[in-house]
Amino acid sequence: MTVVCLEALTFGLGHLVRAAEGLGERLVLLTRDPAYYAYELERLPAGALDVVETDTFDVDGVAERLRGTPELRGLISSTDTWMLVGAELAARFRLPGLDPEVLRLTRDKAAVRNLLHRAGLSRGRAVDSTDLADAPGQGQGGGLREAVLKEVGLPAVLKDSAGTGSQNVWLVRDESELDAVLVESAGRPLKGRLFAEPYFSGPIYSAETLTWSGRTRLLGVSSRLMSPEPYFREEITAFPVAFPEGRRIALERRLDEVLAAIGYTDRFAHVEFVLTTDGPEVVEVNPRIGGALVGEGLCRALGVNVYEAMVEAALGRRPGLMDADQPGGPAVAFVLGYPSAPGVLTGVDGLDRLADMPGSPLWYPVKRTGDPVEHLADSRGYAGIVYAEAETAELATHRAVAAANAVRVRTEPFPDAEPIP
Repeated sequence: MTVVCLEALTFGLGHLVRAAEGLGERLVLLTRDPAYYAYELERLPAGALDVVETDTFDVDGVAERLRGTPELRGLISSTDTWMLVGAELAARFRLPGLDPEVLRLTRDKAAVRNLLHRAGLSRGRAVDSTDLADAPGQGQGGGLREAVLKEVGLPAVLKDSAGTGSQNVWLVRDESELDAVLVESAGRPLKGRLFAEPYFSGPIYSAETLTWSGRTRLLGVSSRLMSPEPYFREEITAFPVAFPEGRRIALERRLDEVLAAIGYTDRFAHVEFVLTTDGPEVVEVNPRIGGALVGEGLCRALGVNVYEAMVEAALGRRPGLMDADQPGGPAVAFVLGYPSAPGVLTGVDGLDRLADMPGSPLWYPVKRTGDPVEHLADSRGYAGIVYAEAETAELATHRAVAAANAVRVRTEPFPDAEPIP
């Protein structure tokens, strides 16, 4: 009996293999590049899973691979990039899965914002550049500029409706910044389309949830410490944030309403929200487990392998995590390690010091020596992650930051362009 994983997040593959094995399933990973999972694969016993190298963007080619898979019982697609491909294939092979239309909705941040606004679950609405492209006497940029000023107000956020990793997200606080962003964004390739929404001020968090048959369980809340304005670079995460019980219950109820409003009935979700003076405002709904080390943190802090729920959902079973009491474990925190300048990654200093620091800190590499680091304003730029743990998320954060301060990611400038012959 086999469960196929169509690509995966950078970390968590080991937990997924063990979860499948515990449920009597063989895991097969379909991937364009096995080297992407080197950290996880090097730590698994030989033969723990089947790794099949194939073009995972070729839907028909992947379908042929699935047809040749013995006793195929489930398909896992937990990344933003391959989520819709996975949904299409699950429907084609009549495997358990979410309605593809619901996943398409969650990948459209502008549509989600407006749906929540209509449902009374958000104070702000989105202004979509597509709807304004034919504004009389104006191009798309001019129409969007006018709509931002009249309907959204400043400060506002302009971003890609299908973006990931804080890429193509701009904060505009005045008209001059708005004009500059409209010019800059016009030259950027977007995965979706440009839209604007209000900028909600306050600390940002991520709710880690599991939903089954339309009921949502809040597994906990991750803190999301960001870079200074105007960028939205993720830097530090800790789990679980200690919310007062009354506020936690109210948040779980609100998340249940939000996910129900978009038709999200089953599986993990990673819901980013801002805690404003008027309560939580959802930023976006990611229909998957959290990236970076969120999944690792859930496993350690809850004391269970949460990836069992991912496999159970792929098999169409109610996840045991929906009902079970978690034994609990240490709180966790991690810091994303960015270099001080773009360039070619040449190494990481200070890793030898981690063994003598509190919190059992570890370094999880994301990039390899020789990889280019071109973008430092968003999460494409981090080379690895420093992880630590403690009795509370606050103490874990202090330990992770102290450990990360001892680590330096080194780059050297990109080689000069070769002269034209």
